[in-house]
Amino acid sequence: MKITLGSASDIGPLVRATRKALGLRQDDTAGTIGVSENFLGKVERGDDSVQWSKLFQVLDQLGISLTAEIPEQARALHEAETKKLETRRSEAH
Repeated sequence: MKITLGSASDIGPLVRATRKALGLRQDDTAGTIGVSENFLGKVERGDDSVQWSKLFQVLDQLGISLTAEIPEQARALHEAETKKLETRRSEAH
């Protein structure tokens, strides 16, 4: 099922519904994922101040993947920017 996300707050109901559909309690889910129950609650409420890396950790563990649809004219630029980022990361290690 595809759901359009227009803002950070749209992610909250998606995460909460998925967790509940899987029959998981919030505290157990947070512990299994390795985040605090407070953090997971912020995600589920659509709080704008969550850390991106932890957010993606939660999404991954609940089996939620995000896909971005960009204009075709941005494709080449996106690929170039991705390569620059990969180069910077490899040089940092």
